[in-house]
Amino acid sequence: METVPNEFQQSYSRLTRAMEVVTSDPDPEVGLTPKEVIWTKNKAKLYRYVSDQPKKFNVPLLLVYALINKPYILDLTKGDSLVEYLVNRGFDVYLLDWGTPGYEDKKMKLDDYILDYIPRAVRKVLRTSNSDNVSILGYCMGGTLTSIFAALHSELPVRNLIFMTSPFDFEETGLYGSFLDERYFDIDNVVETLGLIPPEMIDFGNKMLKPTTNFYGPYVSLVDRADNEKFVRNWKLMQKWVSDGVPFPGEAYRQWIRDFYQNNKLIKGELVIRGRKVNLENITANVLNLSAERDHIAQPHQVEALMDVISSKDKEYVSLPTGHVSVTFGSKAVKLTYPTVGDWLEKRSM
Repeated sequence: METVPNEFQQSYSRLTRAMEVVTSDPDPEVGLTPKEVIWTKNKAKLYRYVSDQPKKFNVPLLLVYALINKPYILDLTKGDSLVEYLVNRGFDVYLLDWGTPGYEDKKMKLDDYILDYIPRAVRKVLRTSNSDNVSILGYCMGGTLTSIFAALHSELPVRNLIFMTSPFDFEETGLYGSFLDERYFDIDNVVETLGLIPPEMIDFGNKMLKPTTNFYGPYVSLVDRADNEKFVRNWKLMQKWVSDGVPFPGEAYRQWIRDFYQNNKLIKGELVIRGRKVNLENITANVLNLSAERDHIAQPHQVEALMDVISSKDKEYVSLPTGHVSVTFGSKAVKLTYPTVGDWLEKRSM
């Protein structure tokens, strides 16, 4: 019985600390790897990460992330950053940050990002690095866009492509399929009403895939482990990123829902971007395709489907024991994802 007051005190202390974290703790700093802006277009910026260490590899690496979140998830904090890891291994690393669109960007389409932004960023990387080839890593939706870019730009010297939890086949999308069924979800009405899709709407839809886990789980875990400062640090980092979404330009959102989720045009070879049909068979670069076993946003079968349609002779599919976000942040990312990417890329970047 003597332990009961002590246990109560510990529980009260954890609850008090959790309240401090949520209400008064300062936001953690993110994106700490040194970088410089080398190119801009509209809201987008192209970063080159700088390091005192000499570059070991001739082929530069461009990172491309989704349109709907900020890309610092790839460089969240020191010691838990894919960018930092790759820079420290001697890669010349660049990142295409799409920026935050304003209402004036509501008419932007996927065509614009794929045909106007990514190709120019690639050419800038090639000129800056003085290299004849480039590698591209696309994460989440960024990988889907990168696959379309690669299929439409066989003239550009893309040597290596890494896709990380990127969906390509949208036939079986789980609850997304129910939420976005064209019989119930009027995409035209949504876009015409909102113009710019707010990040809260996207975040709510993602969380509804596992509502109890996503809405309540983080706070239950915080109260339970608020006396663990390492856990608290990681919790704050993740919550900062999750709540730091960006709007989705309406016309691009209309395409993303209709052409991908509702009609599955990409994997079928029916997708048309600015009058050009997208054929994934045109991809011949070396490919590393990574899925996450516990991913409910880009399920493994959606990711693996790419392997059957590309023409690459050097292609590898790896399923990692992580989730959609923990593939790039956390202990398993550091131990598994980072070395998997680094080792594969190193052999193909000399």
